Amino acid sequence: MNTDIENLFKDKVIGHPAGLFVLFFTEMWERFSFYGMRILLVLFLTAPILSDNPGWEWPREHALALIGTYASLLYLTPIIGGWIADKITGYRIAVVIGCVIMTLGHAAMALETTMSFYLGLALLVIGTGFFKPNITSIISTMYKGKESKKDGAYTIFYMGVNAGAFFGMMLCGYLAENFGWSWGFGLAGIFMLLGMLQFWLAGSLFGSIGAKPSKIHEVELPQNINEEAPKEHDAESDEKLNPFTMFDKVLMVLSAIGGLLYLFNDPMEKIGDINMLPFEIGGLSGSNVVVLTALALFLILLITRISRYIPLVRDRIIAVSIFGVFTVFFFAFFEQSLGSMTLFARDYTDRMLVGNSAMVFKVVDALLTTVPLIIITWVLILLAKKTFSRIGLSNIILAIAFIGLWFLVLYRLNDKFSQEGNEVEATWFGILNSFFIITLAPLFSRWWESKYNPSAAMKYGIGLILLGLGFAFLSYGAGEIPSGAKTASVSMIFLIMAYLFHTMGELCISPVGLSYLSKLVPARMIGFMFGIWYLAIAVGQKAAGTMGGMIDKISEEYSMSTFFLIFTLIPIGVGFVSILLNPLLKRLMHGVR
Repeated sequence: MNTDIENLFKDKVIGHPAGLFVLFFTEMWERFSFYGMRILLVLFLTAPILSDNPGWEWPREHALALIGTYASLLYLTPIIGGWIADKITGYRIAVVIGCVIMTLGHAAMALETTMSFYLGLALLVIGTGFFKPNITSIISTMYKGKESKKDGAYTIFYMGVNAGAFFGMMLCGYLAENFGWSWGFGLAGIFMLLGMLQFWLAGSLFGSIGAKPSKIHEVELPQNINEEAPKEHDAESDEKLNPFTMFDKVLMVLSAIGGLLYLFNDPMEKIGDINMLPFEIGGLSGSNVVVLTALALFLILLITRISRYIPLVRDRIIAVSIFGVFTVFFFAFFEQSLGSMTLFARDYTDRMLVGNSAMVFKVVDALLTTVPLIIITWVLILLAKKTFSRIGLSNIILAIAFIGLWFLVLYRLNDKFSQEGNEVEATWFGILNSFFIITLAPLFSRWWESKYNPSAAMKYGIGLILLGLGFAFLSYGAGEIPSGAKTASVSMIFLIMAYLFHTMGELCISPVGLSYLSKLVPARMIGFMFGIWYLAIAVGQKAAGTMGGMIDKISEEYSMSTFFLIFTLIPIGVGFVSILLNPLLKRLMHGVR
């Protein structure tokens, strides 16, 4: 394996092995298809049947119930996909399997029938489970013994994530809103297929890296900042002293079954009037009883297991668990971007620009689109120069994908400049998160490396407060919308400011959460805690759909401004709780920074 790693580092692009950029482009196309499709979901499901671009005209609550379950499952299947790759397939084959399944999922969704739509969502959930955990595991294996370069590698890889999300939401959204939903869903599938082919054809570049199942599962954490890990023999002795008991396993199974029953029953009950849990206890519906019971069982599992560790380990895991609770709150509100905020962009935002403002927007939009694409194309050329003799066919597939991308970008820009005014697509606002991440990430990175680097609890507090302030802009902007109104013309500046503050909040929380987990948890427990962390995000995703689905009820009873005011006050309140807990969390972390 070490020989393969050394061979991989012989051909370098921008100081990193060429193989990293094969993974960069694979991730870029996967994120292109993932975000390109996902931002269309709520718009397609809620679009009127009788319109120029007919959708299914679902109530918003129903659409967001389904999307919440879908998004939640996307963070649960990778736990299984990582295990299958470790035991059976290896990382590279798992990535290819994931890509193929996701391609079929996008193709099914492009048909726009009820059966194919649900089949497509199921395939995307399964495919993501194979893809998501294993492509980062390949990077982990590539940089064994070269940890000093790992942070830079993940920074480059993270740019691929955001580049894919940026172009996916822009182009899939443009085609879907202007030519039909199937065009957007289909485009996502085409680029997913091309991404899979370029990765598969580049297999010889990696040698045996990621080809064989590992004996020990190592979950790679992209944000690990390589501080000294707990001593391995200490972790092993902890684990031997605290094995999983039969009681632990029963609690895990029961809480998992309860959680999954709730995830599936919620949209089925609302959309299809099919209730798998048709009972009530104490005024609570069967669905609520089951999910609360599952939560209680999981808390018992966590508390009893944590209590059996030595005090140092116990305290640190308690700290991680508290950060996990804050993570649930963060994602429950942050993920409104692909739900209620997208609906606000479509139905309540003035997206028509005329005169000088239209021309300024067109120029800015053109620069936002072409400058990153020029940079990424330059990287593609550098990669081809280094690897064409070894993986020429992979380079050709990648070039075809980029020719297609350039064609679509230029076609879109030509269409925009040929119009007198300009109507901004509702999906366009989704790209702001990726744009702000790319531009602001270096500033936040410098902040974390300076002497003013806040503690973990302070970062969480700041992030949640920034998230709440973003919603404050929307609450203020929606102040003139009458109760129950289905349309309005609020200035788009409020939505842009919301995305700016939400992204700053994300940069305080999302990149640092797993980093602290990797430093606080003993090495042999990282897999278990990583699964719990994904579970926290999954709970947040489902909560986002449930709360976003209340947009009609709250805006009719009170106002749209009140709806976003709730989303303002709760994150800010939880953020201050995190700041107040800072002294306690510092003690629980026992010196880890």
